[in-house]
Amino acid sequence: MTTSEGSHSQAKPARVLGTVDAVVIGVAAMIGAGVFAVFAPAADSAGAWLPVALLIAGVIAYCNATSSARLAARHPQSGGSYVYGRERLGELWGYVAGWAFVVGKIASCAAMALTFAAYAVPQQWERPAAAAAVVVLTAVNYLGLRSSAWLTRVLLAVVLVVLGAVVVVALGSGETDPAHLAVSREWPGFFGLLGAAGMLFFAFAGYARIATLGGEVRDPRRTIPRAITLALAGVLVVYLAVGASVLMVMGRGALADSAAPLADTVVAAGWPQLVPAVVVGAALASLGALLSLVLGVSRTVAAMAADGHLPGYLAGVHPRFGGAHRAEVAVGAVVVLLVLTMDVRGAIGFSAFGVLVYYAVANASALLLGPDENRPLLLVPVVGLAGCVVLAFSLPLDSVIAGVAVVVAGVAVWLLRRGVDWSGFR
Repeated sequence: MTTSEGSHSQAKPARVLGTVDAVVIGVAAMIGAGVFAVFAPAADSAGAWLPVALLIAGVIAYCNATSSARLAARHPQSGGSYVYGRERLGELWGYVAGWAFVVGKIASCAAMALTFAAYAVPQQWERPAAAAAVVVLTAVNYLGLRSSAWLTRVLLAVVLVVLGAVVVVALGSGETDPAHLAVSREWPGFFGLLGAAGMLFFAFAGYARIATLGGEVRDPRRTIPRAITLALAGVLVVYLAVGASVLMVMGRGALADSAAPLADTVVAAGWPQLVPAVVVGAALASLGALLSLVLGVSRTVAAMAADGHLPGYLAGVHPRFGGAHRAEVAVGAVVVLLVLTMDVRGAIGFSAFGVLVYYAVANASALLLGPDENRPLLLVPVVGLAGCVVLAFSLPLDSVIAGVAVVVAGVAVWLLRRGVDWSGFR
């Protein structure tokens, strides 16, 4: 079995991130615009079974986090599942993971930028504002991870204050009804339940951002597993608190019909004056997620370029700031193009499919960890792998079709470049 030492072509950026910075990047990537919007479409899909869908999403997220943490400890390099799949399953599977991550998360970057603009500016200015946000945050990342981590911490603190205010107001109001948390007998069907879980999982996704920064954290064998665990645990607590508060105030029917569930919650609780704060929180959450997304995607692009799957020019590391500056600029440019031309709903659905493919490769890789490599219990990667596949194909049909088409196209390009060399299937 090859190890991380075999990745001789990997770029070597500066190791500047500690545990706190890594946790902040991971939490900010998870607590993005999704928490301000995801509960409404999930309730529409799962109905009274929304809490069960949240539990399913949380279990799969835990399995993915555990598999990613154990793999990151063995392969502490930038690239995440791209590196894990390449080292454990073969070059093709690493490429599939990297391809799915890059394409899916670039679409997610566009969705986050458009979400920010939708909250922050009038409709006619949304696309120019989204493009401007991408340019500014790409510049922040270009200047180095210390600047990025500092700004991410500020944005995350503001968003957490807003979410905390929503929870306190909701639980302290006379409109709170704990009976709304009871699971009813209304069965939404497996596609309804699992489709909602897939959407909720999309809101959890982000802990892999820590693993993709494996080459830039201090003491990665200790820092990465610890940061992933802390980030996921914190986000689970936040989502449970916010989700329960929204459900108890609005009920499942009103929640499913809401376009802005957190804003509607504070209004229903008798605090309409908090709506501007919720709007600001949603805009800042989008910026925090966009900052982390551009950071993670650019590192995977650089890793794939270093291994010859993308133009080698993109693997360059800035001599002063220590970041993958060429990949950052390239990713930012593509995202700007997408926000000027793309629909946000299609971007979110396709991104969810790509994220689940990415984590499926991570779990499959974790199955091959040896007994001397601190492998998780076998049940963990098995549940994670099966869950990712099931949730991916429970998403809306157009997202599944588009996702499969793009993954197949990426594999076709890889095979053509290799002259249909099937050794990558080993």
